[in-house]
Amino acid sequence: MPRTLLSRLALALLALCLAAPLAQAECSGRNILDGMEADARRALITATDAVPYPRGLLWRATRGDAVVHLLGTYHLDDPRHQDTLARVTPLLAEAQTILVEAGPLEEAAMMQALRRDPSLMVITDGPTLRESLSDPEWDLLAQAMRERGLPPFMVSKFRPWYVSMLLSLPACGMEGLAQGKGGLDAMVIDYAETHAIPLEALESHETVFRLFDAMTMEDQLGMIRSALALEPHAADYAVTLADAYFDGESRLIWELTRQMTLQMPGQDPARVEADFARMEQALMTDRNRAWIPVIEAAASRGPVVAAFGALHLPGETGVLRLLEEAGFTLERLPL
Repeated sequence: MPRTLLSRLALALLALCLAAPLAQAECSGRNILDGMEADARRALITATDAVPYPRGLLWRATRGDAVVHLLGTYHLDDPRHQDTLARVTPLLAEAQTILVEAGPLEEAAMMQALRRDPSLMVITDGPTLRESLSDPEWDLLAQAMRERGLPPFMVSKFRPWYVSMLLSLPACGMEGLAQGKGGLDAMVIDYAETHAIPLEALESHETVFRLFDAMTMEDQLGMIRSALALEPHAADYAVTLADAYFDGESRLIWELTRQMTLQMPGQDPARVEADFARMEQALMTDRNRAWIPVIEAAASRGPVVAAFGALHLPGETGVLRLLEEAGFTLERLPL
């Protein structure tokens, strides 16, 4: 695999950070929420409000002398990040440690791992995606990958979990990614490096591989099918998710994705709910629980800023509730 393509793919994987489907401000589309019927909108809000801490991107957690500022991020480039960075710069300046999902060391380690063992991302034994998907499914996937600048013959050999991650990047967001544009996470990392503030990762680069290695092939193919169901609305979906993020609606993003998937033709509601439960467990809950000791250890050394995908904040097993259960007092801050 050419190094430039490998670099682009690894960067895509890091940008996704497994948190949620993402978007970029350059995508041109309409906000789905604006045209949503009243009953559907109420159902969406009700589902959003059913979990703890459904809104807010900036929080302060305190326990005794320990102080942690938690910043929910959006992983791709958007000009609105400049205002956010200006708001949190005083917090970053005071931090003894800055925590992110994946930093430069993790990116380098991932690149090295992929070069050393291509089977982490490429199917080396067994049926390819072309052989595993139906003809209509493959045709949809091939077109979606062409729009993202990736040849279908190559994508056919990718592991399905990775293809589902690529599908969660809309085609309109790939150009900025290829140009190396980063989101709020990248801006926080740049600040830490520029000002020589210790920067640590919340998890190892191996986390992504372990997560999906534990999933069955059928579960991974199910992720592709779910992503393909939303593909016709990708541009509108991208704009909607970006706007929801900057409105501080961190949980609404997840509930909207669930609602849209359920409304797609041919979807089995029971299967959709089961798939979402498995994804939430693997992509959020398990990782959130593993992050808490890392946050606590950093907080024992002084003030901390922890910046990670906004979808990790809300929910019964979100980082905010887990910190609350660990004895921290939480305060939502204006952003």
